[in-house]
Amino acid sequence: MAHERSSGPRLSPSGYEEDIRAVLAPRLAYFEAVARHEHVTRAAHELGVPQSTLSRAMVRLEADLGVALFARKGRTVSLTPAGRTFLASAERALAEVEKAADSVRADADPTAGRVSFGFLHTMGSETVPALIRAFRVDHPRVRFQLVQNYGEAMIERLRAGGLDLCLTSPVPDAPDLVARRLDEQRLRLVVPDDHRLASRRRIRLAEAAEETFVTLEPGYGLRRITDDLCAEAGFTPRVAFEGEEAETLRGLVAAGLGVALLPPPAVARPGVVELTVTAPRAVREIGVAWLDGHPDTPPVAAFKRFLLSRRGNLLPD
Repeated sequence: MAHERSSGPRLSPSGYEEDIRAVLAPRLAYFEAVARHEHVTRAAHELGVPQSTLSRAMVRLEADLGVALFARKGRTVSLTPAGRTFLASAERALAEVEKAADSVRADADPTAGRVSFGFLHTMGSETVPALIRAFRVDHPRVRFQLVQNYGEAMIERLRAGGLDLCLTSPVPDAPDLVARRLDEQRLRLVVPDDHRLASRRRIRLAEAAEETFVTLEPGYGLRRITDDLCAEAGFTPRVAFEGEEAETLRGLVAAGLGVALLPPPAVARPGVVELTVTAPRAVREIGVAWLDGHPDTPPVAAFKRFLLSRRGNLLPD
């Protein structure tokens, strides 16, 4: 015989969502077990809780909801229509919780977990694939979520918890981050192959003061380095085109639309000549950064140790 609809205090439909979660979430597994067994004693045995505790939890759940979920007859119970409706949603919720738990456990698995790793576009064609290949010699089952972006965007994502580590330049200096310098990369002045400077092998950057430059957009680390190097050479670059990817800039140079300070290409690009800059010293530092105080899962800790072990030997020859 079904008990009467509870007249006690219950959650108001206008109550705060966090209050609903706090009241209902701890009881969903209890409810699902009682509904599955249709017997309080057997459900209590499965859950490892006293029968009285389970009975009180179900009574309180019905009181909070303001509906009868069970029809009771002795120690056996059966679901009311409202109980069957609630059970379907409870099972989906519990399945999602279990799925989420399995996912985070899998990501933290020492041998087959996941690393969320961000890196600059210019690191993507050669450097990062070589690093991951070398790391997976000893960690063949570790999975990677790879994110290519410019430096500031990666730092924002790192702070938001979307990345475990990022490979960036310049090496960030911020109180909430830990950053370690790993290597440096020489930058070259890239000119069209029919340019007046194309016959040169070396150049002082001041000799390009009257040239039109093509650069990355403001906010990119390489753009900041370009502006700083030009300032050190005594001039402000005249920028004709701004882009988002180094190889696009190299194509613009090949088309005769300007010159650019760029890292070496993975594959030589026809139509351009790349000059060594002798002054000022034209390099960019490459470093790895992570959020200070953020606990590492075992696979993240292993990959971090690996990256730090490559200090001075990060970039391919």
